This record gives sequence, C-alpha cells and structure tokens, in this order.
Amino acid sequence: MNRDPFWPTEAQFERIRPHLPADTRGKARVDDRRVISGIVHVLKSGGRRVDAPAAYGPRKTLYNRYVRWAEKGIWKNLFHALASAGGPAEQVPIDSSAVEAHRSATGGKGGSGRR
Repeated sequence: MNRDPFWPTEAQFERIRPHLPADTRGKARVDDRRVISGIVHVLKSGGRRVDAPAAYGPRKTLYNRYVRWAEKGIWKNLFHALASAGGPAEQVPIDSSAVEAHRSATGGKGGSGRR
C-alpha cells in the first residue's frame, strides 16, 4: 500500500469547495480537506480505510463521509463538475477506460491460449 500522504493544494481544494454540501445540521463537520485527502489516499492506494495514516483523522469518519456523500450523489456531481471544467488532457479522463487490467483478470482457465 502506498504510504505517501495525499494532500490537495489550496488551489485544488478551492476548485472543489463550491461543490461540497453546506446544509449540514448538528455537530460541525471535521475538516473537509483532511477527510477528502484521506478518502483519496485510500482509493489511490487500494488499501483498506482502517490502514489509512492517522494524519487523515478517524477511519470511521473517512468511511462515513464516503458512504453518505455517495448516497447523496455528491461524488458524482463533484467528478462531473471537475471533468467538465477542462484542463490538461492527462488529468481530465477520470473514467475506467484509463485502468489496465491484469492479464489474469478475466478469471478461469482457457481463453485464446496466448500469454
């Protein structure tokens, strides 16, 4: 698992801030930048949230924020807004077409016989 911490720059975070929910009730949310950094770190590293470095705060907070925002469609809206804003071509494609699968990802034996 990648242990290098991920922290967006201030400019990067300012681009996503308008897309974050502002209608929260009850206890004040913990630092959005820290939690989003933790979520991105877990997703980038492919690890489990319980293995996230302590610098990102409570692991349960990472989980709760990720799940709740997914249910509300916040992640989808955020990614759509960032992708439609344009930018360097190597940063815009944020879909699965940029992901390479391992040669054994199809599972099972058989296939074309090529390796």
